[in-house]
Amino acid sequence: MATAVNLPPPRPRARYENWRPPLYGVSLLIPVGTDALVITDLRGLISLPAGPVAPDQSPQEAAQHVLRGAPGDLPELRHVVLASAQMRRRKVITHVLATAPITPKTAAHLAYHDPRAEVRVWPTMTVIDNVASLTQVRVLVGLQVLAGVFQAEDGLPDRRLVSDAGLLRMCDTRSAQAICARPAAASR
Repeated sequence: MATAVNLPPPRPRARYENWRPPLYGVSLLIPVGTDALVITDLRGLISLPAGPVAPDQSPQEAAQHVLRGAPGDLPELRHVVLASAQMRRRKVITHVLATAPITPKTAAHLAYHDPRAEVRVWPTMTVIDNVASLTQVRVLVGLQVLAGVFQAEDGLPDRRLVSDAGLLRMCDTRSAQAICARPAAASR
């Protein structure tokens, strides 16, 4: 005679579970003159220069290790965006730091920490047209912060947490509502 086994009810599964600690990274928005940006080209993958943030260092310290070859440190690192993306098993948090504009001569001496990638200087509009949609919005928001569009009441840049569901979300800031109004499917 078979006995009935009472199994516990199945545990409801969250779509994403953060069972691994988050990853922290830093991206650099480096203007060259007034109309160009420094980008990295890793075998056709165009992106902003980026690198990891170790647990014992600040994003500004990590940014100094992303590129080498600049005389001295990168000039005037300024925190412009904090982006958060939920991946399958962990969250990835990226600090986007901007520098003061550099000259094309200084940009020519920069080398990326990954030797497979090349550092290039492209016009800003070309960068916006050729990067992934998430990077595109990070560049646009970062440039607007540099231009003074996103200002907090104390006059400092608005550094609200930016989360990702296919787009950066800064919708509580009036100027960013136009960026966030686009549907996620259209940005991919």
